[in-house]
Amino acid sequence: MNLPRTGIGIDIHAFAPLDDPAPLWLAGLLWEGERGLSGHSDGDAVAHAAADALFSAAGVGDLGTHFGTDRPQYKGASGVTLLAEAARIVRDAGFEIGNVAVQFVGNRPKFSPRRVEAEAALSAAAGAPVSVSATTSDALGFPGRGEGIAAMATALVVHTGNPAGGPPSVKLSAER
Repeated sequence: MNLPRTGIGIDIHAFAPLDDPAPLWLAGLLWEGERGLSGHSDGDAVAHAAADALFSAAGVGDLGTHFGTDRPQYKGASGVTLLAEAARIVRDAGFEIGNVAVQFVGNRPKFSPRRVEAEAALSAAAGAPVSVSATTSDALGFPGRGEGIAAMATALVVHTGNPAGGPPSVKLSAER
């Protein structure tokens, strides 16, 4: 029996310095008029957390393994591009994606008016349902002080086959 596997991903980005502004990309969307996040790629903490949760669930490394700062080709890369590539890597490892859920923590931007649009962009990138919720930290910690944004994600995957040349899947049974 192939049981579902879950994974957790966390991503945190500081807001870009005022003297070196950047556009805000969050949950696959451009947020006009908002201060952007710093990072090696576009700083999209929501998309990055979703990708990391997929890697965690499939047991195929993490964001740094696949898109680390030591890889110049990912400098400035779009979060949805990274999420789509993460989904491809997970599927190539023999997994199907059930869903991804992300919680973003920050005082801004106001997320609820664009939730449906964000979920559609992320779901299209992952090729699976992605839900996003948002909250504040009640003025506590770096998000509460307006210094940055954090995102936590969970993902559910199911092993459907062996990756090319990979080890056989582990079968669980009640027998010893």
